[in-house]
Formats: sequence, structure tokens, C-alpha cells
Amino acid sequence: MAVAPWLVSDALWERVEPLLPKKERRFRYPGRARLPDREALQGILFVLHTGIAWRHLPLELGFGSGSTCYRRLDEWQQANVWKRLHQSLLAELRAAGQLEWSRAVVDSSHLQAKKGAPRRARALSTAAAPVPSITSSSTRPGSRSPGRSPAATATTSPN
Repeated sequence: MAVAPWLVSDALWERVEPLLPKKERRFRYPGRARLPDREALQGILFVLHTGIAWRHLPLELGFGSGSTCYRRLDEWQQANVWKRLHQSLLAELRAAGQLEWSRAVVDSSHLQAKKGAPRRARALSTAAAPVPSITSSSTRPGSRSPGRSPAATATTSPN
């Protein structure tokens, strides 16, 4: 039987847990207990794997609510958890000699685009002259509104 891809293995959790920021509960007015980080990570992975909306995350799975998982994802993004995890995995692969740089691809989402590039000129029209629109006209022959028709104004004038 295949294991669900959103379930976090112990080996993966050992890599991720040290990178997560520690949140201490307040002593006074501690509020509701925080959802454990491992369950929140599994909820995040479930949403990302299935493609469902955050608000549709089933509570029956035990991953907390979708808004909780989304807030935790945002909190970890602000703490650079994913960047540090990526760097540690790259360092481990580099040390093992398992990176194949000859097949590396640079994606534009990782490189800043050059600013101040010249703007392209507007394409010139190939038509001889502008063609009148068949759906609207700038010179209207008359309004079809009952309030503005000559018959309507003749019957409603206060004479």
C-alpha cells in the first residue's frame, strides 16, 4: 500500500524541525494550544499536493484548519525556513558529489529582470484608414429611449 505523500516521515521531520522557529506560549492568558508543527506541515503538504483551497482542508484529517495551515506556511516563509531547507539539501548533495551542474537550468523566477529596458514601439496599423464600428456609432441617429422620443415628449409636455 502506497504512503500518502503529505505524511511527513521521521527522516524528513528530523531535517525540517530544527529549521522551524520556536514559539513560546504566553504565561498569562496563554489562549488555545498551538497546533503541533508536524501536523501543520502535513496539512500544508496535503493542500499543495491535492490543489484544494485552504478553506476546504478537512478537519477530520487532524491537520487543523486551512487558515491555521496557511498562517503557519506564511510564518515559516517569513522566517526563511524553505530557503534554509533548500540550502541545507544543496549543501548535502554538493558534499556527496551528486549535483550535476551541466544540466542546471536558470529560471527567470530566480533572477531579477533588468530594469530600465527600452520600451518597444507601438505597432503601426496596416489599415488604409480607420474603419467605422458596426456595433456602435459616434453619431447616433436618434435615441430609442421612450423618455426622449418626440412622441413621448409631445405627450408629457406641461402645456
